[in-house]
Amino acid sequence: MKRVAITGIGVVTPLGNDSATFFNNLIAGKSGIRMLEGELARRLTSPIAAVADFDGAAQFPAPRLRMLDRVSQFALCAARQAVAQSGIDFSRAPDAAGVFIGTGLAGSQTTDEGYSTLYGEQSDRIKPFSVLMAMHNAAAAWLALEYGLEGPNLTYSTACSSSSVAIGEAGRRIANGEMSAALAGGSEACLTLGALKAWDAMRTVAAVDRENPAASCKPFSANRSGLVLGEGAAIFVLEEWDSARERGAQCLAELAGYGLSTDIAHLTHPSVAGQSRAMLRALQNAGMDVDEIDYVNAHGTGTQANDAVESAAIRSVFGSHADRLAVSSTKSMHGHLLGAAGALELAASVMAMRAATLPPTMHLEVRDPQCDLDYIPLVARPVTRVGAVMSNSFAFGGTDAVLVARNVDG
Repeated sequence: MKRVAITGIGVVTPLGNDSATFFNNLIAGKSGIRMLEGELARRLTSPIAAVADFDGAAQFPAPRLRMLDRVSQFALCAARQAVAQSGIDFSRAPDAAGVFIGTGLAGSQTTDEGYSTLYGEQSDRIKPFSVLMAMHNAAAAWLALEYGLEGPNLTYSTACSSSSVAIGEAGRRIANGEMSAALAGGSEACLTLGALKAWDAMRTVAAVDRENPAASCKPFSANRSGLVLGEGAAIFVLEEWDSARERGAQCLAELAGYGLSTDIAHLTHPSVAGQSRAMLRALQNAGMDVDEIDYVNAHGTGTQANDAVESAAIRSVFGSHADRLAVSSTKSMHGHLLGAAGALELAASVMAMRAATLPPTMHLEVRDPQCDLDYIPLVARPVTRVGAVMSNSFAFGGTDAVLVARNVDG
């Protein structure tokens, strides 16, 4: 099996649209969660979300912008950053590089606008490119076109684990020698009235913290009330290790492990057994013992069910090492990016490993007694070194995906 290097990371997030700004805001404990305005505020029970400050018109010429849903705009901008950091020239072997993207709702902006026009306004004037903008594989297709990639072009939609699955599957193919490089990650642009109302109806969205709306997502807290939706993208350049080193690339980290399981307990309610299987398989795939993991970026949605179950699953897998393990949920700041969540959280984990500074779980004033781990409450934690990190993604529908990255510096 070949080793897999991460050589580039690009992001579009509610905390900034480049990796440095994003990570600095995470470490500072800033929140991208805010009150929504206009029709969204009037029609939602919990009118809050983590919104990316992003202007597509400033990034793309008008003719191209008319063909890009917001989800594809995010993916393209994040990929540009990753490719620039990596310095990779895909034109040297375009048939040996692929695209692996995860998304939950794909072009929901286009879909929402189309239905509003068709049913709300009783108009037949639908955008001519609606199908191409809304289809689930649109973002992946645009990335392949942008960089001339002729290898596998695959889109994964497994709800909240979509982008972790995409990254894991890309890494697996590189490790198996099926290709030498990939753009892998996820994108989500789900902050439309239709999508927000649907989540509102499930009663899983957090109640607004009236004193401080930015603090509405409170993972692992005794007074947590649910998740807060967010939008954005995170894209990685993955490469076969020796090829990356031969061309002089900086290897930011090694993508060392990937674990996948199906949690068959319930469509929406997680189980300790399902989550534990995914973590154990990721460790086995990495060839690592539990005490080699220094930090876990938890799925940590802020819902009653997930946080308690995940805490128990982590303790089940890590045993006595769980008492020495640092865990945090960065969703407390950037919200839940659904299909892009895993990619963004792996990005945060790799950056934390490289900076030897662990991001906090914000708004954790009083811990739930059922959540008995070290969640790095309120303040980021500088450490001497982070040897390896784990990123958890657990999804509605039961697809649990876990990624492990290893430090390559020293």
